[in-house]
Amino acid sequence: MTAKKISIDNAKHNKLFYFVANVVPYRESDGRCLILKRSENEKVHPGKYGVIGGKLEWEDLDMKNPTRVNGDVLDYEGAVEKLLRREAYEEAGIEIDTQLFYVNSVAFIRPDETPVVLVKYAARYKGGEVRIEGACI
Repeated sequence: MTAKKISIDNAKHNKLFYFVANVVPYRESDGRCLILKRSENEKVHPGKYGVIGGKLEWEDLDMKNPTRVNGDVLDYEGAVEKLLRREAYEEAGIEIDTQLFYVNSVAFIRPDETPVVLVKYAARYKGGEVRIEGACI
């Protein structure tokens, strides 16, 4: 039976994690990359330097428009790439290339006890003038 909505009702409590992705935008022309200072209001690493990123949200998985129906499973190919392109524009006003290069991953527990899986990527800077969002300094 194909899913009709997104729900965690049937998920095992000990299997839940936030999924977070980060991206290091870089320019091949001069070897520079973009690093931002996190807001003092962030739950994790407030005031520290970091890179663009965000959480995968339920809205990122449009129930009416999966990229593929795989039997009774709805697939959303490119969800991470879409997430990181959106965050690059929201946080810094830039565009990044759609091709991501895997850097590494880590699982951790936030100070508020929320488990997180973080996957880090690099992507070529594509365009746009850097402007800083309120959550970044």
